[in-house]
Amino acid sequence: MADWLEHSVQVEVEAPIDLVWSLWSDLEQMPKWMKWIDQVTVPKDNPDISLWKLNTGGLEFTWKSRIVKVIPNQIIQWQSIDGLPNQGAIRFYDRHSSSIVKMTVSYAIPGIIGKLMDNLFLGKVVESTIQADLERFKEYALNAKSM
Repeated sequence: MADWLEHSVQVEVEAPIDLVWSLWSDLEQMPKWMKWIDQVTVPKDNPDISLWKLNTGGLEFTWKSRIVKVIPNQIIQWQSIDGLPNQGAIRFYDRHSSSIVKMTVSYAIPGIIGKLMDNLFLGKVVESTIQADLERFKEYALNAKSM
């Protein structure tokens, strides 16, 4: 039996929601700002499915995800359907001259081991990494805005 651990982080990006949405919704570009993501592939014949490869500290994980909900400029929600069990959502909030990007990620790890690891270090590592990813996305969006 696995426990699900959840983390949420957010960042404010000084860019319009249309730009922020278009950059984030291009999943194959995510390795440009997500430290642990090596590759994202979206099959042309099925854009609701994506294949992910994560690599950190010599550990490699792969999974297949399905987009389960999309509301343009508001939310992209996913759930893994094969491989590393995970789910989550990216929410976008229009602040007119800026945008808030909030990422919630849940992942499953086995029982008591997961709780011990999360309390000791895993949760903090995951949360700080995701926050740093969002900060890199912010810079990526600001560079795109100035082009």
